[in-house]
Amino acid sequence: MTHAAQKSDNITTAQLLTLLENSVLPLYQQGVQLNEHAPKLVLAYSGGVDSEVLAFGLSAFAQKHPHIACLLIHVHHGLSPNANVWVEHCISRANHYQLPVQIERVKVEKGPRESLEAKARDARYQAFERYLNPGDILLTAHHQDDQLETVLLALKRGQGPKGLGAMAPMQLYKQSWLLRPLLAISRLQIEQFATQYQLSHIEDESNQDDSYDRNFLRLEIIPRLKQRWPSIATTAARSAALCAQQQQVIDDEVSHRLPQWLTLPTDIDGLITESSGFKLGHLSQLTPAWQALLFRGYLQHCGVNLPSQSQLQQILLQLIEAKEDANVAIQWGDYQVKRFANAAYVLTHQALEPVDATKLENDIRAVLAGELNQASGKIGQLPFSVQIQAQELAQQDIPTSVTPLLALPLDQAQITVQYGATGAIKCQPQFATSQRSKPRELKKLWQECHIPPWRRQQIPLIFYGDVLVAAIGLWIDKRYLAAPGQPGLSLPLLTTR
Repeated sequence: MTHAAQKSDNITTAQLLTLLENSVLPLYQQGVQLNEHAPKLVLAYSGGVDSEVLAFGLSAFAQKHPHIACLLIHVHHGLSPNANVWVEHCISRANHYQLPVQIERVKVEKGPRESLEAKARDARYQAFERYLNPGDILLTAHHQDDQLETVLLALKRGQGPKGLGAMAPMQLYKQSWLLRPLLAISRLQIEQFATQYQLSHIEDESNQDDSYDRNFLRLEIIPRLKQRWPSIATTAARSAALCAQQQQVIDDEVSHRLPQWLTLPTDIDGLITESSGFKLGHLSQLTPAWQALLFRGYLQHCGVNLPSQSQLQQILLQLIEAKEDANVAIQWGDYQVKRFANAAYVLTHQALEPVDATKLENDIRAVLAGELNQASGKIGQLPFSVQIQAQELAQQDIPTSVTPLLALPLDQAQITVQYGATGAIKCQPQFATSQRSKPRELKKLWQECHIPPWRRQQIPLIFYGDVLVAAIGLWIDKRYLAAPGQPGLSLPLLTTR
């Protein structure tokens, strides 16, 4: 049985121009209203046949709409011996189209178990970002056959509706827009257009290397699929659009439900992380599907790379089934999920790194010696400063709006700063009531202030000799408050008691 060869309708310059106008003009008008500067169009211009056709169309667009700024950007990856020839081609063609062109040279460094394709793509988009202002519009020449490749790769990876939704014709990109005006046009139509209008273009020799997944699909698989099912790219694009639509419904519902699962500053009186926590109290009552959807939504809310499906299942299993006082710490990539006070928190490795106390200690000594006005630092992302101030109020009755002062040391050589200390060390914080007048162990104070274990190693502790006199951001020992009318060290309290 024979199967019909792939057919296509040739596209015209007028149709190409209409595609661009329909994609660009609504966003341009919106950008003019919302942004201080009119948006510009930035074309990702490789010089290959796809972007060559789009550059041709953009030339016609620019002639019809001369008030809209256009820019071609060609990225020189340095991966091909022909890269310099491609640069010359792109400059020549841009001059022919009367469009400005910018050449960006990038260095692609591939680590172990990293994809060269992915690293090159990341480098390209980082280059594009340097030219994108809020509201600007980035154009790429992805077409219908690229969409089919993306769907097949998503199937190979076992992705759900989000992955199978593939590429959107229009999407937000940072503070700009990303448009793919050729997404409904086939590769064959693009090639026929280039032939009809005698558009010279480059041929990247790496496109013939079938060790790359996309090339393997393009060279070996998709031609056979099209031989049997000529319209498969069209129908796959339809499926992708349906998956994207279903994913949007899911995303909308997750966005609606997620806020009630996030910890707020009023929920936990203390310093936790730079991001919200995820409440675990009633999570076990939900179906596994909703557990995964909401927790994935939380991770996206925190702006972290998502774990795999199996990793996500393991994370949820440990979070839900762990005892309340269990020390849960689950790692993937550059992130960890930890549990504290019946909530989960996502942390970067950077947030968990130990802090060197030397600079802060030296700066505080310089403040005491009059060599610096203030010493400064951060607890997580919360900045603080330490300086000498005069105390004008009786500290036995300090209003919550007034920062208490730490009495100055008798000998500034006695002062030391530590990050982390044994939990058996005792202190008597200024917020202690008369019923709790005895010094208490540090581990009890951490718990009372709701400070999780990972943050305890990042809160600077001030010692006078061997005595813990203050925890910056949290408390000053009552016995070391500056006397009324006396100067002292102003230590910010980042929590209220």
